[in-house]
Amino acid sequence: MLHSYTFSNVHSFLERTEVSLRLNAKASSRGWERVAPSGQRLNLAAAVLGPNAAGKTGLLNPLGFLSWFMRHSFTGLKPEQRLPFEPHFTAKEQPSDFELEAEDGSGVVWRYVLRTTVGRVLHEALYRKKERFSYVFVRDWDDNSKSYVIKQQDFGLASAEAQKVRPNASLISTAAQYGVENARHVSGFRLFTNLHFLGRKGTNDESLLDAAEFFNSNESHRTDMARLLTSWDLGLQGVELQEITVPPSSGQSDATKFWFPLGVHKSKDGGVHQLPFLHESRGTQAAFVLLSDLLPALAVGGIALIDEFENDLHPLMLKPILELFDSNTTNPYGAQILFTCHSPEVLHMLQKAQVFLVQKSACESSAWRLDSVQGVRSDDNLAAKYLSGAFDAVPRFF
Repeated sequence: MLHSYTFSNVHSFLERTEVSLRLNAKASSRGWERVAPSGQRLNLAAAVLGPNAAGKTGLLNPLGFLSWFMRHSFTGLKPEQRLPFEPHFTAKEQPSDFELEAEDGSGVVWRYVLRTTVGRVLHEALYRKKERFSYVFVRDWDDNSKSYVIKQQDFGLASAEAQKVRPNASLISTAAQYGVENARHVSGFRLFTNLHFLGRKGTNDESLLDAAEFFNSNESHRTDMARLLTSWDLGLQGVELQEITVPPSSGQSDATKFWFPLGVHKSKDGGVHQLPFLHESRGTQAAFVLLSDLLPALAVGGIALIDEFENDLHPLMLKPILELFDSNTTNPYGAQILFTCHSPEVLHMLQKAQVFLVQKSACESSAWRLDSVQGVRSDDNLAAKYLSGAFDAVPRFF
């Protein structure tokens, strides 16, 4: 489960910024929380609100980057390629800093630290907490020798292989290719997201087909998806997946096959009709695609990192979707959801420690958790105060 992550000089955030899901003993309880195996109270849901272009997506991106870097940087980049993140445009030549703290299913807390430019890792370290944090490995770039100095303590990667680590790859991602158990364990951090390096993956023809392919390959998720969509009053009686074969085009030898979603509807006379999902409402399409990210997180635990959570959805649909994370039945492994949205409806559901606000001034974004604002009470009408501008982080049109 995620405890926190911090970063600086990433996208529109120049100064150090922290996103913490920890709750202290005095925090009020309104749901969407769980005591982790380590004994730490943690939020299961957190919303990010703020004006357009304030940096809401930028607040999520560092977590997505860290997950990708630890897992895929060895295989996902060629040696000459730059790392896929952007420093603040006023500090392009300066390094960016990242830190991630999370615990595994056994309650062991891990801390990962990274300092890097887009071209070279300068410092990378992994720590494990027993009584206190102690290093598992530390990797530092020595500019004099033009090589990495690497210290290991129960990590398990042969020194000769460790010295081969590329400047644009994580030692964890590299070690996982050699079967190092600690590396595989840590890189198994589960993240399910609708973000990629260029931003949010929108609901379109491609995303519908990707979701249909996913549900075709996962029968239990397909059953849950159909049950939820029909229960959310979308006019559906069910969802079918139809296999489509496209003949080979010029220069191709094989036909292309894909799965296409169809909405099942029942008319007044009892007739059953199938409607291609491209003809369904945008809200129905958005919910279908969204569930392809949420259901696997709920099934195994991990983080659902969702940008523009309510996109094309009615505001009243937010509650039943979020409640999937608040139930021990639908969320047995403590999956967490961190999402951006524009709807103040979420402020009627979540507590102040589960809300992050973002705003931008002079081309720099800043973010804070609402419970850090002095004078905000647990029984305040957070939505009304937010809309009135009491917390800032709302659009100003004058």
